[in-house]
Amino acid sequence: MTLIKHELKQGWMTLIVWTMVISFMLALCVLVYPEMETQMGDVSSMFAEMGGFSAAFGMDRLNFGEFMGFFGVECGNILGLGGAFFAALLGISVLAKEEKEQTAEFLLTHPVSRREIVGQKLAAVLIQIFLMNVIVITVTSASIWGIGESPDMRPLILLFLAYFILQVEVACVCFGMSAFLSQGGVGIGLGMAALLYFLNIIANLTDGAKFLKYVTPFSYTESADIIADRCLEVKYLAVGMVFTVIGVGMGFWRYCKKDIFS
Repeated sequence: MTLIKHELKQGWMTLIVWTMVISFMLALCVLVYPEMETQMGDVSSMFAEMGGFSAAFGMDRLNFGEFMGFFGVECGNILGLGGAFFAALLGISVLAKEEKEQTAEFLLTHPVSRREIVGQKLAAVLIQIFLMNVIVITVTSASIWGIGESPDMRPLILLFLAYFILQVEVACVCFGMSAFLSQGGVGIGLGMAALLYFLNIIANLTDGAKFLKYVTPFSYTESADIIADRCLEVKYLAVGMVFTVIGVGMGFWRYCKKDIFS
C-alpha cells in the first residue's frame, strides 16, 4: 500500500489536469447540443450521404437529431481519444521512470519483492483510471441533467463501460511495454494509442481490413453498434482481454528479470 500511495502522490497533478480537460470538453460538448439540436436533422442526412467518411466514424448509422446519436460521435471521440492517451501515458512510464529519474536504488532497497512493486504500480495505474472515469461520468451526467435530456440509460452506461475497458487495455499493454524501456517512452505510448484509433478507422473504411478490429480496442467502443444493439461486441472484447492479460504478464515477467540501473 505504501508504494500505491507514493505513485498516487506522484501522479496526482497529471490525473487532475487530464481529468479536468476531458471533463470540460465533454461538458462543453453536451451543453452545446440544445443550440445545435434543430440543425442536427439536416446534418445527419448530410453525413449519411458522405459514404466512406461517415462509415469510418459510424455516422451513417446514427441519428444526430437524437441526443444519443450526437453524444455517441462527438462526446465518444473526446472520451475515447482523451482516455486512451491518458491511459497510455500512465502505463508506458510506470515501470521505466525509476531508471529514467535514477531513483531505482531507493525503491529497491525497501523490503518488498519486485513482484510486489509491479503489482502495486499496476494497482496505482488502475486506480487513477478509475478515479478519472468517476469524475468524468459525474460531470457528464450533471451536464446532461442540466440541459434537460433523459437519454436511454443502458447504451449510455455501456458506452462509458466500453471506454473504461478500453483505457484499462491500453494501460496494461503499455504497462507491459514499459518493463522493456529505461527512458520513459511517452511518445511510444501516445503513438500507440493514436495508431489503435486510426486502425479502427481503416477497418471501418474497407472490408479487406476488417481483421484489424481484432487488434484495436476501439472496435468494441463503436457508438453506432452499442446504441443500436444495446450491448458490447463480445468477440472483440474477448480478444481485448487477452491483450490485457498478455500486457500485464509481460510487465511482471520482464521487470522481475531485468537489470535495473540506478
